[in-house]
Amino acid sequence: MQTKEQQREKESDNMIFGLRPVIEALKSGKEIDRLFVQNGLKNELFGEMMGMLKKHNVQYQYVPVEKLNRLTKNNHQGVVGYISSIVYHKIQDVLPVVFDKGKMPLVLILDRITDVRNFGAIARTAECSGVDAIIIPMKGAAQINADAIKTSTGALHKIPVCREENLKQVIEYLRESGLTVVACTEKTSDNYYQQDYTLPVAIIMGSEEDGISPEYLKLADAHAKIPLMGEIGSLNVSVAAGILLYEVVRQRLNE
Repeated sequence: MQTKEQQREKESDNMIFGLRPVIEALKSGKEIDRLFVQNGLKNELFGEMMGMLKKHNVQYQYVPVEKLNRLTKNNHQGVVGYISSIVYHKIQDVLPVVFDKGKMPLVLILDRITDVRNFGAIARTAECSGVDAIIIPMKGAAQINADAIKTSTGALHKIPVCREENLKQVIEYLRESGLTVVACTEKTSDNYYQQDYTLPVAIIMGSEEDGISPEYLKLADAHAKIPLMGEIGSLNVSVAAGILLYEVVRQRLNE
């Protein structure tokens, strides 16, 4: 029986398959969001594709041929991928533009948010609350597909999404650029509304399963928790993101 993720992948309009189509997609400047490569695949065209993947820093995953056969009944030649629905940015290109406009930067870092609809909902709130960029990791993030864009009501076409290979380096860059990095975590006694968000700030939200990675918690300038009054131990991450982002809005409007 197929998982929901496999069903979404199979139904995607952004699917691309075959060695030559992948190579031509890369040559034309298209961004590949996910790529599955058959275990043990070797031939001249495969070598050309692998060289292109390395040149364009495209992540890929080796899988059994059975997985590829489940994704498509077409002649995939051992490779199936998905063209990105959006154009990704680099935070090093986005942040200087924000400063040049005289804005107080507000950046949202999503550490391994894997649920597509959660991601889309967060993006919608981020756009409404004036977030200047969303940063996600190269690996372990939700696929930005039709579901994500629909849930975001198009926000993912309006707000820069930066897909970064090394979040640790990105956090260090943000700090060096003058942003205060705030990690939303229950592992603190400081409530979220005690933090000053009127200055340049980056907020980290953690995964649905285990929160923010320990190494990113250590890098953060401040930790902030949302107090819970009931018996359930946590909020949905999209709800938690909305609470944090609109505390930023509240403080900045009241300056």
